[in-house]
Amino acid sequence: MAATRLIALHKNKGMAVAACLKNRTDYIENPDKTEQGQFVSSYACSALTADEEFMLTKRQYDLVNGRRQKSDVIAYQIRQSFRPGEITAEEANKVGYELAMRFTTGKYAFVVATHTDRHHIHNHVIFNSTALDGTRKFRDFFFSALAVQRLSDLICLEHQLSVIEIKPYRERQKRTLYPPKESNRDRLCGIIDSILTEKPKDYEDFLQKLEQQGYEVKRGKYTSVKGARQKRFIRFKTLGAGYSEDELKAVIAGKAEHHPHQKQPPQEQPFQLLVNIQAKLSEGKSEGYARWAKKYNLKEMSKTLIFLQEHKIGSTDELNERAAAATEKYHQLGDSIKASENRLAEIAVLKAHITNYAKTRPVYDAYRKTGYSKRFLETHRTEITLHKAAKAAFDEANLKKLPKVKELDAEYSKLLTEKKVRYPDYRKAREEMQELVKAQKNIELFFAEEKDAQEKQQTR
Repeated sequence: MAATRLIALHKNKGMAVAACLKNRTDYIENPDKTEQGQFVSSYACSALTADEEFMLTKRQYDLVNGRRQKSDVIAYQIRQSFRPGEITAEEANKVGYELAMRFTTGKYAFVVATHTDRHHIHNHVIFNSTALDGTRKFRDFFFSALAVQRLSDLICLEHQLSVIEIKPYRERQKRTLYPPKESNRDRLCGIIDSILTEKPKDYEDFLQKLEQQGYEVKRGKYTSVKGARQKRFIRFKTLGAGYSEDELKAVIAGKAEHHPHQKQPPQEQPFQLLVNIQAKLSEGKSEGYARWAKKYNLKEMSKTLIFLQEHKIGSTDELNERAAAATEKYHQLGDSIKASENRLAEIAVLKAHITNYAKTRPVYDAYRKTGYSKRFLETHRTEITLHKAAKAAFDEANLKKLPKVKELDAEYSKLLTEKKVRYPDYRKAREEMQELVKAQKNIELFFAEEKDAQEKQQTR
């Protein structure tokens, strides 16, 4: 099975063309990969001096045509790989040589190197972008990579070698399976789990084992650690249940059992808003986008119907009623939280004014006794300004008697607790409202599109 690719080799920034060519040829002719150069062949050049001969041809091109190359393409590379155990390195080199000769028709110098350092034998072919006579450049035509692939398949079939069967896109299998990404916190939890299985003697021994794993430990009121490539420290108490300092100490002492962290997959949203296809087309979107949008809308509409069935909503009127009720509940909870936040801000300002008023009252009394002396004012301007600001705030709030700071602290604590209790209900109400409103908009848009389609058919 031969897999073939054609790649244009570009000049690296900050490097001369000769240096770039030498880097590429040195790599493919690596003795460790080619059995000490045993499986390296060339055409119209020597494999040892291919880069210098390529450069000589390029200088001849400059002299013949009187102009320098504008493109940064210095050569072209073909990669050709074979099924493991199907071909020998010597035969593979001959197949690569034949491929290069037939593709370039003998007008461009090339080097063929067969690598045997991998499980599968593969060829690297580098051919000069400048013709041997120095009069022209290789023209990388449209679908040239496909032409190389088909030529390679033809040559392999002539040598009774297998080729990759071209399958429709939907039948192709994904060749590369990437592992799921692991966050710094998940990695830290996994390392903590493995250390706890080793049963450290005490908490300090546990931290030392973490340091041996490459973590920097910051000891203090709250223990935190930082990995080698992390920017910030992570506190144990932020890792979730079972990973706080007290819980870890209890597990190490044998007083509690540790339950390893289980990574929860991200919850997929039930459905998304439909795409208004006509509006997008009027904005200049193509017919291809419209075809994609129709499929997308069908998928999201089916998810919307499943959502309505799960919530036992059987009609448009019922959906509108549920959406209106959820919106009203969301706004009520939001208004109550905002009222609590406003009162908390008022209490904080009032406490500051009461404290400033009590601290600056002796200074202001002395200021009055001096007959509002300008000299006294300049000396104690900060205290007098704070006192006047506090008195103005009391007058604006129509406070005839100042409340006690302890009473304000108690009210502040009570409001803060109530606000924290209401927040989960507020988030739940917001999510419920958003889902119902999305479903409402999807239903409206779907029936509007159906109505437009029917009207168009009637006019025809």
